Amino acid sequence: MLQNYITYLKFIDEKLKKFFERQKPYIRCQKGCAMCCQNAQFPYSKIEMDYLMIGAWQLDIEKKKIVAQNVNKIRQQMKDFKGDDFKYDCPFLINNVCSVYDYRGLICRSFGLMTQGSDGRVKVPFCCFKGYNYANVMEDGGNKVSAEKFKQLGVKEEPVAFNVSYNFLTDDDFARGFKFSFGEKKPLIEWFIEEDSEKDEQIKNNFPLS
Repeated sequence: MLQNYITYLKFIDEKLKKFFERQKPYIRCQKGCAMCCQNAQFPYSKIEMDYLMIGAWQLDIEKKKIVAQNVNKIRQQMKDFKGDDFKYDCPFLINNVCSVYDYRGLICRSFGLMTQGSDGRVKVPFCCFKGYNYANVMEDGGNKVSAEKFKQLGVKEEPVAFNVSYNFLTDDDFARGFKFSFGEKKPLIEWFIEEDSEKDEQIKNNFPLS
């Protein structure tokens, strides 16, 4: 089943590559820009986590220690957190670079594009409001494309939204079509702190948490 998921990933990556290429005039993503890896929840399905851990298990011992330290730090932050919407930095982010990039989840692969949900609403990546993706074509302080700014750019490809939300990419229809199952979905950090699954034991064996 994991091999079928990898086939699905190749299919999705080809689509995303074309989308990012089409939107190149508006994309500011580059190595070392880790904004999308910080202050979020990072939803992961079980099969995404299975694949992520293949990359994690290949890390050298020093990087594994850093990941374990990061997880412990996040666990403590969760204990101290009093609100309802806990967010954190990805534990696999080391020196502002993803240590498991080739094995990253779908939310990581698709982030940076404007997305359109099933309700038709368009969502701009939050980095836009910090001067990055699509900032050069959006109205100041808003998430609406500025016709004037688009004209000033002098490019042919218009800024458009794609149906690449996490919920869409992890739809059961995709899984059935490629003959695999996404399985349970939960925030990335919760895969490291639950006590009652075989997957959690495999994680703890490779990233011993105090």
